[in-house]
Amino acid sequence: MAGVERRRRVRAKSSTKSVTMQDVGRAAGVSAQTVSRALSFPDQVSEETRRRVERAIADTGYLPNLAASSLASNRSRTIAAILPVISTSIFSDTLRAAASRLTPAGYQLIVGYTDYHPEREEDLVRGFIQRRPDGFFIVGTLHTPDTLRLLRTYGAPVVETWDWIDDPLDTLVGFSNESATGDLVRHLVSRGHHKLVFAGTIGSGDARAIRRRDGFTRAVTELVPDEPVRIVDLPGRDISMDTGVALLDTALERFPDATAIVFATDVLAVAAVLAAVRRGIAVPEQLAITGFGDFEMARHINPALTTVSVDIDAIGTTAADLLLARLAGTSIESATVDVGYRIVTRQSA
Repeated sequence: MAGVERRRRVRAKSSTKSVTMQDVGRAAGVSAQTVSRALSFPDQVSEETRRRVERAIADTGYLPNLAASSLASNRSRTIAAILPVISTSIFSDTLRAAASRLTPAGYQLIVGYTDYHPEREEDLVRGFIQRRPDGFFIVGTLHTPDTLRLLRTYGAPVVETWDWIDDPLDTLVGFSNESATGDLVRHLVSRGHHKLVFAGTIGSGDARAIRRRDGFTRAVTELVPDEPVRIVDLPGRDISMDTGVALLDTALERFPDATAIVFATDVLAVAAVLAAVRRGIAVPEQLAITGFGDFEMARHINPALTTVSVDIDAIGTTAADLLLARLAGTSIESATVDVGYRIVTRQSA
C-alpha cells in the first residue's frame, strides 16, 4: 500500500506539466542560465542569442514561473484593489484606467469588493496581505482601526481614491464629495429651488454618501436658512434602480412640497427620472432631479440628468502612477492629487 500511495503522490505532483527554462535552452541551443540572463538582463547577451531565446520561447510556449521569481525578488508583481462594488461602472472604469498603467509595468491586479462594509474590507486586507501584494489600490478613505494597523504594519504603498481627507494613509487621488454636492445645491437654488431633498442609502461604510449628505446639509443651511434640511435615507438597501424608485416614493410622501431631489448617485437618480416620467410628473418643471457620477446612462435618458462629473481616467491613471513611483522608490511631487469635478447641467434640473 505504501508503494501505491507513493506512486499516486508522484502522479499528482507531475500531473500539471509546464515548459521549463531547460526546455527553452535545449530548443535555443544554450544553457538554462543563458535563457535566464536573456530574460532578466537582455543587454548582457548578444542580439543573436536573444533572438534565438525569443524564438525558442515562442516555439515551446514557455511562461516564466512568477512564483519562483517572487521568492527571488521578494516582489509578487501584484496590486491588491479593493472596491465598494464591482457592478458600478465608475469603479470598474477607474480600475481599467489604473490597469492601463500597471499592466505594461508588469503588475497584475487582484480585486475584492466590500459592499460598503468596513469589516469586509478588513477581511480583504488581511487575506491579501497573506498573498504579499506589492501595493494597495483602494476606493475610499474610511477604514477600521485594524485595517489601518494592518496596512501600516505591512508597509506596502497604498493609494486611496474617490474621496478627499487631510490625513491619507499614504497617497490619495480624489476630490471633495462635500464641495461637489454643495455646488449642486447652489445650482438648484440659482434656478429658484428652495425646497430641496437629499436622497440616498447612507450606510456607515459609505463615506462618500455621508460626505455628500453633509455637503447638502451645509449648503442648504447657508443658502436657504429658512428651510428645513430634508433628508431621505433607506439604510440597508442596495444601490439599485429599485432603490431609486423607492427613494422617490418616500421623498414625495414625506415632503410633498419638494421641488428638487438631490440623489447620492446617478443610479438612483436615473431610476427616479424614469419613474417620474412614467407617472406624469414633469421633470424639471414639477420636480428637478440631480445625480452624482455622470454615468453613461445619465446622458442618454430623457430628460438627460444634471449631475457631477469626475475625470474617472485621471483618478485611475494618477493613482497607478503614484503606486509605481512608490514601488520604484522615486520621489513624487505631492502625495495627494485633487482631480476636481464639474457640474454638468442637463435637462433634469
